[in-house]
Amino acid sequence: MTDDVRNIVLGVIAAGISAALGWAARTYLWRRRLRRKQAFFGLPGNSECLLVVNRDAGGDGAVHRHDVFALLELSALIKDCSAHAQIVSHDTAQQGFGERTEFCVGGPVSNRRMAAHLHSLLPGVKVNTEPEAGPDRGAFQIGTERYRAEKGISEHVLLARLTAGQDARPVFLFCGQQAITNQAASRYLARNYEKLSRKHGNNTFCLLLKVVNSQAYGPDVVELVADVTRAAQTPVPAQRTSHRASS
Repeated sequence: MTDDVRNIVLGVIAAGISAALGWAARTYLWRRRLRRKQAFFGLPGNSECLLVVNRDAGGDGAVHRHDVFALLELSALIKDCSAHAQIVSHDTAQQGFGERTEFCVGGPVSNRRMAAHLHSLLPGVKVNTEPEAGPDRGAFQIGTERYRAEKGISEHVLLARLTAGQDARPVFLFCGQQAITNQAASRYLARNYEKLSRKHGNNTFCLLLKVVNSQAYGPDVVELVADVTRAAQTPVPAQRTSHRASS
């Protein structure tokens, strides 16, 4: 074997080893990222989860189109985790939580399951469900603060990850003042789950988000108002309630 042939063979071998090491490193990083994503969402491979859907307040059993878009956002996340989703209506999801990851979409008016979760898990959150028109219709009260909605201008949504114990699967809540805010929250979660995972780990959190000028920008412009986990989990006596408006 001449020196030239030997150099070519050694070059091919070195290139092969380098490519194999690069592939192994990329595969390792991809699997580690997938494991972290699965842990955050409580969705190990081939597991099952629930998508609890609400109804459009103006329709007969229909789902608002923005809530459908929210479900599509969540379905993509579930598929990325190699998990499977079962879609159930809010009034038929009669079971506890913790055995399977749950994604619950919609406010307490259109989603009974959401109303139950707020009452049991986030007692510091009150939602004005009165049907009469007025400045406080649909307003959130979290602790002593009140957050009103200006339709199409400034609307709020709660994005929460709640667990009942260390080994329990999480419940994700998307509770908005308008259907478009539910979609905004699901999109925010899809875009920011890595940052949320680094900050909160696999622990409980409750974030208040504001959707800005949805009539012009749709669900894309979202601001984090505050981490309201402590206030949302702490019941507030009625006599201490403040009526100050926020936006």
